Amino acid sequence: MAKNLTQTEITIQVIKFLKEARKSELQTLLDELHPYDMAQIYETLPEKHHQRFLSYLDTVQLANMIEELDRDQQHSVLNKLGVEKSSEVMDEMDNDDLVILLEELSPERKQAFLSGMKQEESQAVQNLMKYAPETAGRLMTNRFVWIPHHYSVRDVVEKLKGFAEIAETINYLYVIDDEKKLIGVVSYRDLILAESDDLINNIMFERVISVTVDTDQEQAARIIQRYDFLAVPVVDQDNVLVGIVTVDDIIDVVVQEATEDIEKLSASGKNIDFDTKATVAAYRRLPWLILLLFLGLVAGTIISTFEETLEKVVALAFFMPMIAGMTGNTGTQSLAVVVRGLITREINRRVVYRLILRELTVGIMIGVTCGVLISLIALVWQGNAVLGLVVGSTLVVTLIIGTLAGTIIPLILFRLKVDPAVASGPLITTLNDVLSLLIYFGIATAFITRLM
Repeated sequence: MAKNLTQTEITIQVIKFLKEARKSELQTLLDELHPYDMAQIYETLPEKHHQRFLSYLDTVQLANMIEELDRDQQHSVLNKLGVEKSSEVMDEMDNDDLVILLEELSPERKQAFLSGMKQEESQAVQNLMKYAPETAGRLMTNRFVWIPHHYSVRDVVEKLKGFAEIAETINYLYVIDDEKKLIGVVSYRDLILAESDDLINNIMFERVISVTVDTDQEQAARIIQRYDFLAVPVVDQDNVLVGIVTVDDIIDVVVQEATEDIEKLSASGKNIDFDTKATVAAYRRLPWLILLLFLGLVAGTIISTFEETLEKVVALAFFMPMIAGMTGNTGTQSLAVVVRGLITREINRRVVYRLILRELTVGIMIGVTCGVLISLIALVWQGNAVLGLVVGSTLVVTLIIGTLAGTIIPLILFRLKVDPAVASGPLITTLNDVLSLLIYFGIATAFITRLM
């Protein structure tokens, strides 16, 4: 029914069915839609139709749709459903998604929802909440299939028939011993190709790549990316299997971490999006900008210190914005390269040395090229070879320094276990402005007698 319809046409059909109270036709239409599409339709529906739309969905449909909504819409839906109905829906939601939703609620409201859920599901969610944020323990789901090591393939197939509907993934089956410790893994493909009488002990892979409950979520993401996994098992300190982290959760982590790094690189503050109020956005941006304001005053002080030099050779002022801007730009480029590399690469001394040497070489190449070019421009424009030498040599030195600053500063922060993304673009740019002006006027002052 919805196969050849656009999203707008489907929404119009939904509104029509809601107005005419045609529940069966609406259900037939929704059965063909992905939960994401249902969420998009809900968000575009007029507010007056929201309550009826929700009442027509069954518990599973509600759970799947809620997981696709943004946080504000999720809270809105829960308010419309009420605590009792919401608790039933939460029983069907993935526990890792539910943890994220619940942790933003007040303690009283959170407890009300947990009390209304099934005891087993409620306990599973509370167990996840005990782990630190942004760790594999907080990110994992307990909906996976594990099998005893003594099972035969036939036994496993029978178990899968009963658990397939609640398992988030059956791409891998995790093998445990009598103490529930992880000892092996079997892929779904290996299970299909095996004989029904084969023992799991004989077909499982014993070398299992896993993470612990306190592994940082970024490290878990690297492991899944490195090994092309669809899921990775999570164990406690005793190697007892407690959950899995799936690739769809890792995608959310990658987006979240990338967004945070972009916010820090731009010094725009955390959690600012299209819907953030102007007063809140300004409040979150101001600390960085005030810091940069005072650093900018240092640059102004440098200019005033060399005021006599500037008065004698007014042409120097023409090249000031270019030198400061170029130095800041190359520093920001190097910073972006390093921050991205720290996320995707294992860092050791050899990698650091190679990176610094590479960026030094890049800085020299860029500096010499731009320096020669600006020297020729200064010579043609002013007819002064010494001015060209001053501007060109300054640009060579400052571009090398800017490139190294954008490389070394985030590496130092990383070494100190500080998020390297806090070495934001504006900070690097402002520091390079100060250095570039100091070098520029220092060289110009040294050649002042030949510039006049």
